[in-house]
Amino acid sequence: MQLDITDTDSVRRAAEVASDVNVLVNNAGTSTRASLLSGSLDDIRLEMETHYFGTLNVIRTFAPVIERNGGGAILNMLSVLSWLHASASGAYSAAKAAGWAMTDAIRQELAPRGIHVTAVHVGYMDTDMAAFAPADQKTDPADVARLALDGLLAGEAEVLADDLTRATKAHLSGG
Repeated sequence: MQLDITDTDSVRRAAEVASDVNVLVNNAGTSTRASLLSGSLDDIRLEMETHYFGTLNVIRTFAPVIERNGGGAILNMLSVLSWLHASASGAYSAAKAAGWAMTDAIRQELAPRGIHVTAVHVGYMDTDMAAFAPADQKTDPADVARLALDGLLAGEAEVLADDLTRATKAHLSGG
């Protein structure tokens, strides 16, 4: 099934087909590496449409499905750049920060409906989006998936999937 998370009709069709869903994983992504000052506004909009509005669109469409199925969970893939705002990837960082705020607010809204929401923060994963990063800085996607599912099953609000993310989060709180 083809799914474009930025297209409301595409997401609606997916929810009709996947009417038995009780766990939703939001892992769509794009990385234009656009600077907020000098990057193309189209690239910046694409980041926000994908990482914020697209994810929100999917959640809004699938939450009633999950609730009808007796509750469940939503897992949102975010990034260390939700907190660490690199100018070279300003659009991505802004979109991921917005996604993090949205995830926290949605978690509160969906809890009374029996839907748990977990955010996964990770640095570089060994995927095409991080092809530019040195190999020794990348985390195996299988390790991230395992940590994410373990955290989701444990009812955690956040999963910090690598050392860079854990160190960044610790520095935010003065640790």
